[in-house]
Amino acid sequence: MGKKVLVVGSGGREHALVWKLALSPDVEKIYAAPGNAGIAEQAECVAINPTDIRGLMQFVLEKGIDLTVVGPEAPLMAGIVDAFQAEGLKVFGPSTRAARIEGSKVFSKNLMHKYGVPTAEYRVFERIEEAAAYTRDRMKEPGLRLVVKADGLAAGKGVVVAENQEEALEALEQAMVHKVFGSAGDRVVVEECLYGEEVSVFALVDGEEVVFLAAAQDHKRVFDHDQGPNTGGMGAYSPAPVYTPELHRVVMRDILVPTARAMVAEGIPYRGVLYAGLMVTDRGPMVLEFNARFGDPETQVVIPLMDTDIFPALEAVATGNLKQAEVTFSDEACVCVVLASAGYPGSYARGHEITGLQELSPDILVFHAGTAKTADGRLVTDGGRVLGIVARRPDIKSAIDQVYKEIPKVHFEGVHYRRDIGYRALKR
Repeated sequence: MGKKVLVVGSGGREHALVWKLALSPDVEKIYAAPGNAGIAEQAECVAINPTDIRGLMQFVLEKGIDLTVVGPEAPLMAGIVDAFQAEGLKVFGPSTRAARIEGSKVFSKNLMHKYGVPTAEYRVFERIEEAAAYTRDRMKEPGLRLVVKADGLAAGKGVVVAENQEEALEALEQAMVHKVFGSAGDRVVVEECLYGEEVSVFALVDGEEVVFLAAAQDHKRVFDHDQGPNTGGMGAYSPAPVYTPELHRVVMRDILVPTARAMVAEGIPYRGVLYAGLMVTDRGPMVLEFNARFGDPETQVVIPLMDTDIFPALEAVATGNLKQAEVTFSDEACVCVVLASAGYPGSYARGHEITGLQELSPDILVFHAGTAKTADGRLVTDGGRVLGIVARRPDIKSAIDQVYKEIPKVHFEGVHYRRDIGYRALKR
């Protein structure tokens, strides 16, 4: 009998996971909580908030769900995995304590320091006076830039790369005095700014077992040429040319495997997907941050390149049998371009009708991020990031060409997208 799966979340990442799970011969029925209009085409959406742990558990027990796959970080930090496991339910994702590798910058940095995982030099502060004094002293060094990070989750806004002393002190004051991030800013990390090229690396982890998935690069800034404010991500591509076979060997040896072993040594084994945000510096790869879940929009280019069935791999992690899982990837390339609402990442309108999706080539993938259906069945915008348009081709250049050829077919009022996704790959 086929398996029942619940995917928790409502974005493009969750749509990509639902899409891939729907291809599995093992999976009979998929639910999503809460899902979106695109996910609803392949899964039954249920109106349960991702952090309503009790509501989700009740649903899983009622429906006899075989595996719950958690997309976003908030439910992980809220304890969904711990609660489900206490009831004997299979769930993909790390425990609350293990998810601190993302949920607490202080925990993550201290873990890396203790076990020799390469990362930027840093200090942790609980008092603004000490943080400010350290910042003033360090920024006397010519050309030095500092990064100020709120300790806890801050919706992706808790990191400030300070160009000068004034910006660094302002960031400290906002986090520690004005509490713009709430309790997430009770402690801050102040670290040196690393230089190089960023790359996102994904691996499945089950205790000390580490299975590499893929490397990708995303584009955080809202405008072309990396201008404007940071966003959740305006596009991505995989593979990342900067991630060479030699770099991969170093990352596995010095970062991914040691981090998994460190978590075991600390008594909090990690089970789930580990997402390492790295800077490839002239000193080698160094960790900018760890995330305890799949990236968004990187998932939308990584998952379509997975040749093997995703369900057995996710189930193997959830049951502690990752050694038994087979995971292989295509040597082709994927490019995703995000179509966003006008005004994003600031304020934006909702409810604009989306047209043209039926005009896209059949081999183009569309992952919904912020969409909804009206009472009369029209597809409308319902978020800042609205759609991810994805092309898979033999190489990155042809994937870029194809995705930009298709995008003009899609329309909604105020649609905004970057026209240079993948530019770093083309330079290599």
